[in-house]
Amino acid sequence: MRVLVIGGGGREHAIAHACARHGHEVLCTPGNPGIAAHARLIDSPQDAPTLAQLAQREGADLVIVGPEAYLAAGVVDECAALGIPAFGPTRAASRLEGDKAWSKAFMQRHGIPTAAHHAFSDLQTALDHAATLTPPIVVKDAGLKAGKGVTIAHTHAQAQDALRDIFTQPGAQAVTEDFMTGQEVTILALCSGTRYALTPPSQDHKTIFEGDTGPMTGGMGVICPFPLEPGLLGVIRRDIIEPTLRGMTAEGLPYTGVLYAGLMLTPTGPKVVEFNARFGDPEAETVLPLLTSDLAQHALDATRGQLDPTHVTFSEDASATIILAAPGYPAEPQKDIPITLPDPGPHGIIHHAGTRTQGGQLLSSGGRVLAITATAPTLNAALTRAYALADQTSFPGAQLRRDIGRRIGAHPDPT
Repeated sequence: MRVLVIGGGGREHAIAHACARHGHEVLCTPGNPGIAAHARLIDSPQDAPTLAQLAQREGADLVIVGPEAYLAAGVVDECAALGIPAFGPTRAASRLEGDKAWSKAFMQRHGIPTAAHHAFSDLQTALDHAATLTPPIVVKDAGLKAGKGVTIAHTHAQAQDALRDIFTQPGAQAVTEDFMTGQEVTILALCSGTRYALTPPSQDHKTIFEGDTGPMTGGMGVICPFPLEPGLLGVIRRDIIEPTLRGMTAEGLPYTGVLYAGLMLTPTGPKVVEFNARFGDPEAETVLPLLTSDLAQHALDATRGQLDPTHVTFSEDASATIILAAPGYPAEPQKDIPITLPDPGPHGIIHHAGTRTQGGQLLSSGGRVLAITATAPTLNAALTRAYALADQTSFPGAQLRRDIGRRIGAHPDPT
């Protein structure tokens, strides 16, 4: 089929690659130099009506929407109005990610376990409440922040600063939450109403520095699969995924697309840290290389209400992704740094997350620049291959974490 992928980062590179390797013709807008190896790139205005018209003009059989901002802008709704199947939640259903205050209230309504929380629409009330809490305090911007907008405040002063920063924007809302402890894990579900298929569990590493320190980023590296204790996946299905999909349907917001459940495995059981309404980034770059069945067909089936979870299959291999980020990221990333890439070989993929070309030279163009993924029969071997590939990449000043996987005792094999 002809598939239009919308977006231009590492996640969309992974989606385009997953579709192309099953023989589909892939188009992408705006795309990036890495995606160009798998898809025909189309330059287009990025507003929702124009993108839907582009899909119609190009004769797309399916649209797959990558970034959350496009979902919130109503790309899926615009495509539906033109009769074009689009894999992703509607604008209204994407509120599960786009409005954290609403999302928290939704979880409360449907008994979905999450941290105790309060939502605020004015600064002073938020400051007064934060003063009553015992640090560490989780402070979140309730709007779309591309996986950022979260502060773990270890003092009241840090919490106050985070709240003041959020409320510099008109119409802002903030959420404070109790701090949860435990291992963090990502569960991705391909969804069609109340039918769903899970990907293998993965674990992202969100802070910029090793030892889980420093500012929050969009993610600095991922391992897959994460070793869940026996029976725990069944608990996650029963207590989190299924009541979420039932609740969305009951509230008139049937959910089609990818449900991202970021979970904390607390001493009292798994709890939701946040929901996202799309593939995670960089989780997609780690999980999708393990998908052995046809992503595009699953997505099309989901839009038709025909998703068959038994047809969604994954390799038994492991996968690891190492992010190479620009100097200065996440605050002020440097751009236009020359990059030279090695041959990734049969077990590696270099996903482009923030790159462009000029005069035949590959240059950095964003904060997270490359997502370097490798697969292998074991997680340690996948980490070994991914780090070796990262070290062969010429990208002066690149930031990377050397401890991806260490939380669960995984590490590159000694050489």
